[in-house]
Amino acid sequence: MPDTTITAPKATPTLPDAQEVTSVTHYTDRLFAFRCTRPQSLRFRSGEFVMIGLMGDNGKPLLRAYSIASPSWDEELEFYSIKVPDGPLTSRLQHIQPGEQIILRPKPVGTLVLDALLPGKRLWMLATGTGIAPFASLLRDPETWEKYQQVIVMHTCREVAELTYGRELIEALPDDPLIGELVEGKLLYYPATTREDSPIMGRVTDNLKSGKVFSDLGIAPLDPEHDRAMVCGSLDFNKDIKAILEEAGLREGANSSPAEYVVEKAFVD
Repeated sequence: MPDTTITAPKATPTLPDAQEVTSVTHYTDRLFAFRCTRPQSLRFRSGEFVMIGLMGDNGKPLLRAYSIASPSWDEELEFYSIKVPDGPLTSRLQHIQPGEQIILRPKPVGTLVLDALLPGKRLWMLATGTGIAPFASLLRDPETWEKYQQVIVMHTCREVAELTYGRELIEALPDDPLIGELVEGKLLYYPATTREDSPIMGRVTDNLKSGKVFSDLGIAPLDPEHDRAMVCGSLDFNKDIKAILEEAGLREGANSSPAEYVVEKAFVD
């Protein structure tokens, strides 16, 4: 379970583009999530990202791209972040408290959306670290389960505790009053670690290339006719996964030209 969760009553933001933090949850000394109020004007597709941040010491906004981790129907917004000790933004953002404000530019964009994929039967969500954030949005969206017969989530972190956010989200899906019945029998979850011993070890790339994930889950290898994939991680991870997917015959898609897989290029290190 998370080590600390703090909540606060909602209040009306007082600054332009500002939203109030309503709760903060720290999962490890490197990872935390927070929720904030949602601008009434904000409309987004599950999987998209926005620019959020804080006011810098020079009086100018310090903003970074963050995937929205909450689904498009949620009344609040949720974000999942790494803590970088010397990071210009995250070194400060990690200390936010309920009742404080963040800056949010309500102009969502991104390629990690269902519209950028051609129709298929299986959807792969491939992530490392906080790259699971956009999938936290998509997994709670009914459209995901209506479009696909099976959803496979591969999430790799260094240590077991770093999987907590994703694991708790996955475990809650069957009991979700909105999508619980849709999820039944469709979800396969493959959490792995690279440094600490756990039931599943190894990088997403290695477990795909070796075929271990197909063997462990008892499923067929990647097939461009039926498989679709979404990728979110570091630049190196994205590059390596793209090579694996293209070797299997999948092509990269975009909002303007849907295909078999999409990659999120905005990622907070």
